[in-house]
Amino acid sequence: MDREEKIKAALATHPCYNEDAHHEFARMHLPIAPKCNIQCNYCNRRYDCVNESRPGVTSKVLTPEQAVEKIGMVLEKIPYLKVLGIAGPGDPLANEETFETLRLIKEKYPDLTACLSTNGLALPERAEELYDLGVRFMTVTVNSVDADVGSKVYSTVLFGGKKLKNREAAEQLIANQLEGIRKCVELGMVVKINIVMIPGINDSHIPDIVKKVKGLGVYIVNILPLIPVAGTKFENLRAPTPEERKALMDLCANDVKMMRHCKQCRADAIGLLADDRSSEFILGDECGSVCGSGTKGPNVTFDEKPDAEETLVAVATTDGTKVDSGFGNARIFRIYASDGKTVRFIKDVIPPEGVPVAGEGHSKRIRDIVDMLGDCKAVAVSEIGHMPEKMLLSKGIAVVVTDSDSDIAAMEAASAALE
Repeated sequence: MDREEKIKAALATHPCYNEDAHHEFARMHLPIAPKCNIQCNYCNRRYDCVNESRPGVTSKVLTPEQAVEKIGMVLEKIPYLKVLGIAGPGDPLANEETFETLRLIKEKYPDLTACLSTNGLALPERAEELYDLGVRFMTVTVNSVDADVGSKVYSTVLFGGKKLKNREAAEQLIANQLEGIRKCVELGMVVKINIVMIPGINDSHIPDIVKKVKGLGVYIVNILPLIPVAGTKFENLRAPTPEERKALMDLCANDVKMMRHCKQCRADAIGLLADDRSSEFILGDECGSVCGSGTKGPNVTFDEKPDAEETLVAVATTDGTKVDSGFGNARIFRIYASDGKTVRFIKDVIPPEGVPVAGEGHSKRIRDIVDMLGDCKAVAVSEIGHMPEKMLLSKGIAVVVTDSDSDIAAMEAASAALE
């Protein structure tokens, strides 16, 4: 089988590059790369546990040896595992452990597809090495091809022993990304571009990005919605609505194939895209004390503890600004602490996506979400069914149905909790 035939065969079983494959073939992300060489204004690489699902999150960073050991564990239970990906929690190319892991994979699991996700800063100098180590699928996150736009997305870039800022940082990153993509395509890799859609920052610029990368020969583009994350410069920005994102994807699909089945996976995700099973594969104390086990979801461990007189409450939301979600379909639960007079934001909790909407799978999702809310004493939602409301009330968690702004809803929930 020649090189093109091998890539074609691998593409048929790659769940991220081939939508038809994601129902049948599993991927495994190896969290072996903690360091990063840039700082994006939307990114917080704090390690967490399985109660949160977004890029850059992992329960624990593994050594290359631990990662390879875990691959064997996963293959025993998931024989349809086809893809091994390295996507963080930092940037893989800023960590030498990435290259050691790839060497071990090539030696022990040559039949599995190795892929990598990077910001592209170090890609020009390491593309050939990655190809030699067996990487045939490359994802590069490109949020701008214009330095003025990029200077709003990135805080700092570490390159050549210097810390670059503002426009200089964006210029260097963009130049390296485009050159790295060109090299990967020239080598024969299949390249996917991730773009984070940030309303008011780069959303109107995204069609230009797509046209630019199309000219470089990329295979597919994935337009991801911004997740407003606590502790970042963009924590108070809104996420794009599903309608806004779809309209942009439909527009850009005239130029390049769009990925429409992405689940914004964690850096330690395992299994089918719609069925993450990472909690089944734990090495020793990998999750520490914050993990749950069995069918019961883990309780939230908050970064900042509420004061003694404060109460924790949760708000169901899509974009972090308004209560616009029912309990079972909320994309984000914003956690607040309140003393009955004021509220302050603590963190976001993001339920897993792509789960059943009916049957036992749905019931398990509801139970997991209830458990994910930890020590919250009330939750504000736009609507709620009898089953989840009964579960919440049985745990002493009050329910408020409202369509208020998030901070106002948090006060309403706090008042209900204190009644």
